Amino acid sequence: MKKILNHLFEHKTFTKDESKEILTNITQGKYNSSQMAAFMAAFCMRSITVDELEGFRDGMLDICLKPDLKAYDLIDLCGTGGDGKDTFNISTLASFVVAGAGYKVSKHGNYGVSSGCGSSNVMEYLGYSFSNETDHLKKTLDEAGICFLHAPLFHPAMKTVAPIRRELGVKTFFNMLGPLVNPARPKYQMVGVFSLELARLYAYLYQKADTKYTILHALEGYDEISLTCDFKTFSTSGEHIYSIDQLGFEKIDPKSIEGGSTVKESADIFKSVLEGNGSSEQNNVVVSNAAVAIRTIKPDLSFADCFYEAEEALLSKKALLSFKKMLS
Repeated sequence: MKKILNHLFEHKTFTKDESKEILTNITQGKYNSSQMAAFMAAFCMRSITVDELEGFRDGMLDICLKPDLKAYDLIDLCGTGGDGKDTFNISTLASFVVAGAGYKVSKHGNYGVSSGCGSSNVMEYLGYSFSNETDHLKKTLDEAGICFLHAPLFHPAMKTVAPIRRELGVKTFFNMLGPLVNPARPKYQMVGVFSLELARLYAYLYQKADTKYTILHALEGYDEISLTCDFKTFSTSGEHIYSIDQLGFEKIDPKSIEGGSTVKESADIFKSVLEGNGSSEQNNVVVSNAAVAIRTIKPDLSFADCFYEAEEALLSKKALLSFKKMLS
């Protein structure tokens, strides 16, 4: 690790193979906690390269537990986090909306690190028991249209570094990896990222994959459609900037989509939206993100068509039913 740290201190980058080896060594416990903390902190003082991101991703996927879900046409709605905006759990709620609309969702999630409350925090608080058993995941897909993949149960590296990430409390390259390493290897992905620079790196990697994807970034720094500002997407059809006016919305106050300061408060917002008691701002943000996910699956549909489809799933309580079936 001393050699690796010196490499970083000299402002040098790593090759794809070097990055993959570092990630593998982290998983195998070859570095102590102090060394890993130093590496993660020093690494994030500069921008990650495509080769490094690809190497870390490949290392994670090589050693992860892989559930056999090939029979399903899955989509994941996952953000990198790390945007510092502390919104409520928008992508998780949008995942249940998409499932309620009749699509199969493999939601990859984790505990919050740089944010107050991650998707796993809310799901656990509301009574969901995490599992990495394929039979359990198939059951929830068949009955609820969605399965939840709690990252530490599938990725040894994430389990190893979890305490260090909590203590650091800032975004690290593991935030960047989350959406890239869904162990179910979904056919479709809607990925939210916290910077345009990272969006371009993601686009480069996804262009080389078989995945149908939409990468989105709200221009004020959100890793999701926030309706506080315009947003940009990268997909198989190219790059596009969408204005809020163009989509038929007025810009909303950032405070209207803030999350709770505790897991309980975040869970209360989560339940409120699903039960039909969310504010118009909360509902529109959730439905907009779900609409982009649906459009990733059905690119020939307009955003408006996908929005109406998602809105119906939320307002008719089909999303709530999906959630209840998942917990049963």
